[in-house]
Amino acid sequence: MPAVTVEDLLVLPRLPQPVGTVADRRVGDVVTAHQQREGAGIMVRRPFPSMSMQVADPFLLMDHFGETIYQPHEIKGAPWHPHRGFETVTYVIDGTLVHHDSNGGGGVIADGATQWMTAGSGILHDEAPSEEMFARGGLSHGVQLWVNLPRALKWVQPRYQDIQANELQLLTSHDGGVLVRLIAGKLGGYEGPGMTYTPITYAHASLLPDSQLHTGWDRSQSAMVYVLQGSGTVGTEKRPLKEGQLAIFGPGDAVTVDAGPRQHGRTGRLEVLLLGGRPLNEPVARYGPFVMNTDQEIHQAVEDYQRGRMGHVPAINLDPKSS
Repeated sequence: MPAVTVEDLLVLPRLPQPVGTVADRRVGDVVTAHQQREGAGIMVRRPFPSMSMQVADPFLLMDHFGETIYQPHEIKGAPWHPHRGFETVTYVIDGTLVHHDSNGGGGVIADGATQWMTAGSGILHDEAPSEEMFARGGLSHGVQLWVNLPRALKWVQPRYQDIQANELQLLTSHDGGVLVRLIAGKLGGYEGPGMTYTPITYAHASLLPDSQLHTGWDRSQSAMVYVLQGSGTVGTEKRPLKEGQLAIFGPGDAVTVDAGPRQHGRTGRLEVLLLGGRPLNEPVARYGPFVMNTDQEIHQAVEDYQRGRMGHVPAINLDPKSS
């Protein structure tokens, strides 16, 4: 797993262990992701929006693609398509994606890097494997999140953030058994590099067998744990959780994740995503790649896209051989 790693976790800053009158969050529900094909045929696991939108708020969608080993010329991407009203956050653990957008943003996402695209008022973009990966094949693994924008920010100018693996805030647990890669938000007084319009927390944690992550969590935000690989338990009640499952926590000040004694995945660790956000509690009108507050705004988005008001595919990228 090329996502940034550290040989000696004890050199990293340690997350403080919650103490005193801290209320640990209990697990409210566990959702098993369903599988479906997206883009040009990518198989993904999707834990939400199969559940209530209010439970996931402010997140709209999560797609976990991989781990998949592709043969030469087999891997697919997501051809040019529009978005409006939210942000896409793509975290690539293995493999290489190349991104372009009609606002001039884009770049290569690989080996633990994250691309954060704010669609805002409207944008066109594509995501495709690199030419080398398409020709040779290889391992692909990553996650894409859709983060909703509040009503007041639906029309912000599009922007693109390129967050490389070496820019992540690396942390370890109080006992030094867990590597935490903080992408956005705050944990234990530390802050990730992702710039967020909607307050969220997003991290990737790797737990050695029999280790525990017990960390404080912003009470104003939701809290979820998704298993990328391995198995363990969540919450002080030790609710079992395995690959492809999402735990949704109730209110409180801290979350707990425990790795089982044996991990059979490629890294030999329990690999989880920690997710949370401040709920927007706003109406959601959604149609494909557009997420607004009213049906009228959705109709306007469709018309604006059809009339070319969300930008145009750059001429240089009309050549199917270009990357």
